[in-house]
Amino acid sequence: MSTATLLTFSHSPLLRHRHRHHQHISTTTTTISHHLKSKTNHHHHLSLHPHSPPPLQPLSSLQPLYASQSSSTSTSPPSPPPPPPSCPGGAKWVPLIISIGIGLILRFAIPCPSGLTVQGWQLLSIFITTISGLVLAPLPVGAWSFLALTASVVSNTLSFSSAFSAFTNEVIWLIVISFFFARGFVKTGLGNRVATWFVKMLGGSTIGLSYGLTISEVLIAPAMPSTTARAGGVFLPIIKSLAESGGSRVGDGTEKRIGAYLVQSQFQSAGNSSALFLTAAAQNLLCLKLAEELGVKIASPWVTWFKAASLPALVALSVTPLILYKIYPPETKDTPDAPAMASEKLRNMGPVTKNEWVMVGTMLLAVSLWVFGERIGVSSVVAAMLGLSVLLLLGVLDWDDCLSEKSAWDTLAWFAVLVGMAGQLTNLGIVSWMSGSVAKGLKAMHLSWPAAFALLQAAYFFVHYLFASQTGHVGALYSAFLAMNLASGVPGILAALALAYNTNLFGALTHYSSGQAAVYYGAGYVDLPDVFKLGFVMALVNAAIWAVVGGFWWKILGLY
Repeated sequence: MSTATLLTFSHSPLLRHRHRHHQHISTTTTTISHHLKSKTNHHHHLSLHPHSPPPLQPLSSLQPLYASQSSSTSTSPPSPPPPPPSCPGGAKWVPLIISIGIGLILRFAIPCPSGLTVQGWQLLSIFITTISGLVLAPLPVGAWSFLALTASVVSNTLSFSSAFSAFTNEVIWLIVISFFFARGFVKTGLGNRVATWFVKMLGGSTIGLSYGLTISEVLIAPAMPSTTARAGGVFLPIIKSLAESGGSRVGDGTEKRIGAYLVQSQFQSAGNSSALFLTAAAQNLLCLKLAEELGVKIASPWVTWFKAASLPALVALSVTPLILYKIYPPETKDTPDAPAMASEKLRNMGPVTKNEWVMVGTMLLAVSLWVFGERIGVSSVVAAMLGLSVLLLLGVLDWDDCLSEKSAWDTLAWFAVLVGMAGQLTNLGIVSWMSGSVAKGLKAMHLSWPAAFALLQAAYFFVHYLFASQTGHVGALYSAFLAMNLASGVPGILAALALAYNTNLFGALTHYSSGQAAVYYGAGYVDLPDVFKLGFVMALVNAAIWAVVGGFWWKILGLY
């Protein structure tokens, strides 16, 4: 607790009342402020009078006001407060039973189809149980994935080495390192500085603020591969500051003056920012790895990804703030004070620090190697490892920063389980069997490959209403839907990239559809019905832009 907090508390009636129950005021000459000094300068050990009050305790250790009426003459310290009631742990039983029941029914109630092995059918039942658990959440994702991994080994469905084979997957480690890069952007304040500069340049109106924030995210995205980290660590704090300065606060009916619009505009734009660059989101890398396992190999992936995404993504980014300005308008149109506030904030931040320059140089190195590394034999994960090594050597990050990035290690655990299972399902022929069955059904409907492509893309997109994670969706369904596209005659690179782009776009469907969705909705500016309504409307807008503009552009690029 800070000294300022203790000073405020030491003069409160609550504290004076507390001490009247534990001491005779007339027998002590030691004041509260004296004990405050004793507490804050703890290297001076004072000998307190036997009847003086005990040293001031942190607020967390204070007992309730009427919890004890012990004698003031007692020299024993106050008894510690009782521990807080523990939250019930373990699994949620109803989701647990349903998730396991689905897998058991598939395994034992449905006969294994001809052409499949019992091992493959058993692994599919475990995988379906795993996916059911991701949706119903009987346990946290990492814990549930570990149970599934254990079940696959205990049941002899997979050997230990096969079950853990994906833990050495390069793409998964690239995703883990991307979390550390994102932490570096937040820790150094570089992302905050870039966004504030754009507010200064374009912030004279509410829509100008929105475009300034959108452009700054586009510039940061390729070097900060976490949409959630960009949302929570950079853009939401800036939006909240701008909103409150414009008289738009949560809970007093002024949310729609400016705050709700800025939050929703940034939220809806984030999907296109992440779709624009291969390294702008962790799930992008996973998509290409899964595509490669199905035989869809993309040469120069960073450049190919950017070329294919550039025109539709930039068109969508240019119209998203304007469309929302029309259908979800802010009550305050002009923000003349915003540029001055941004200028003041930049002055307070001071000149660019050494660590910020190191972060800039490191990310330029990493992005350059991501773009050109294949020509000199440097893979994407090696480029990321080099970048992280530079940040550690120069002190921009320390190892405690990496250890405390729990989401990175959690992702390593459950991503590896899902990727490993998906790979084994492919090896055992399950994916090809499922895709062939769907392809036969589509052919029976006499659908051309463009029609099948549109149908499968729409199904992949809107089934995300059942998922609370973009990466979880990829691990569960990307391989299957790509295989169905391939079996329906859709060109491989087109199918792989379109599914991957959709993975970013459906992150703004609901308040639970992605990490950034939870961040922006948690700010409290946008009502839940508006989140669902705007999410669906903008999904249709994005679908139209990517289908029309993207379809035209991909034809020029020769993807089909």
